[in-house]
This record gives sequence, structure tokens and C-alpha cells, in this order.
Amino acid sequence: MENIARQQISINLEVMDMLNQQIAKEQHSSSVYLAMASWCDQRGLERSASFFYRQSVEEREHMMKIFAFINNSGGSAYSPDVTNIAHEYASLKEVFELALQQEISVTQSIYKIVAKCRKVNDFGTENFLQWFVEEQMEEEQSIRDILDMFDLMGDAPLKLIDERIPKE
Repeated sequence: MENIARQQISINLEVMDMLNQQIAKEQHSSSVYLAMASWCDQRGLERSASFFYRQSVEEREHMMKIFAFINNSGGSAYSPDVTNIAHEYASLKEVFELALQQEISVTQSIYKIVAKCRKVNDFGTENFLQWFVEEQMEEEQSIRDILDMFDLMGDAPLKLIDERIPKE
């Protein structure tokens, strides 16, 4: 019965497997951002904490979009395990640098799935992923803007830098 169901899905099986891997990456990102938010909260960096709490929620929403897409396409989405989450950081700047690395990694993963979709003519999934391509560009830019602010403000007190983190 499982083989019959898998033959009737509207997405390529390899693409579906990659999307399931992306679900895990999105959930991992959500958990990383939650840990970053907690670290900021513990140090009274309210705007930074809020920023990362929002990021955590967004990443979970991204995961759920992909999860629903797979299931709505007749596939099987899998709930991921989350491990290896750091909870300590050397500085607020390091937190944002790691966040940018996280976003770049997610972006590259999305690009690989889009490339696979093109290779196997999975046009529906490619169309679905275009929203993620644009979203990733925005997310990377917002963190780059914050890192630019760190560079411009130099050795300013953390509270002063934190007050300039966007509220959104």
C-alpha cells in the first residue's frame, strides 16, 4: 500500500526527501534562535531577545509551510529531531554572526532544492519554493544590516547597540 501511495504523489520523491531534510533545518534554526533569544534575555538585551524570539517563530512557520506542502502533495512529511544546540556565546556580535551563518546555510539548502526541482521538472515545488528564495534574501539582509551597525558603533555599550535592533 505504501508503494502505491508514493507513486501517486505530485512531487518528485528525491525532492520530497530534500524537503524533509529542509524541515529539519528549519526546526534546527528555530531552536538555535530560541537559544539565542534566551541568551540575550538573560543579559537584559531586550530588543535582541525579541528579535530572536521572532526569528524562532518564523523558522517554525517556515518548517510548517514545507510540512503542509509535502502532505498536501500526497507525500509524507516527517517531524525532525533537534540536537546540538549551543546555549552559550562569547558576545552579542557573535550571536548575530552565527545567525547570519545559519541563514546562509538555509539559503544554500533552498537553492539546492530549487536546482533539483529544475533538473527533474518538478515545477510545482519550484514555484512553491520561490517564496522561500525571496524570504531568505530578506532574512540575510536584515542580519547583515545589524552586523553593519556593530561595525559602525565600534565599542559602544551593548545596551546602546541593543536599543538599535529593529523592533519589527
